[in-house]
Amino acid sequence: MTGQILTEVSAVVAAERAAGLVAAYRELVTGPLPDGLVRTELLSGPDGRWRIQTLWRDRAALDAMRAGPEPPAAPRLFREAGADPELAVFEVAAGHVAPVEPG
Repeated sequence: MTGQILTEVSAVVAAERAAGLVAAYRELVTGPLPDGLVRTELLSGPDGRWRIQTLWRDRAALDAMRAGPEPPAAPRLFREAGADPELAVFEVAAGHVAPVEPG
């Protein structure tokens, strides 16, 4: 068991709001990120379904972010895009990262 936590915030975003969501996400990740955030990705899927998946070092890092003065960013981005976000939290039971070939 790794102790890492994956959060997934998802919502259906209207096609005309998608570019704004992408721009807001790109702006967000250029600023300072919470301690313990390992990786985050904005994913687009069929039928306007979007997801922000974020990997956290551990539950303590996620809890510290939630206890901070700012509300969590992912749900806020979806609300700003006119969508109703849903949150799911997963414990990483096992994982693997493929080695990167030197280029």
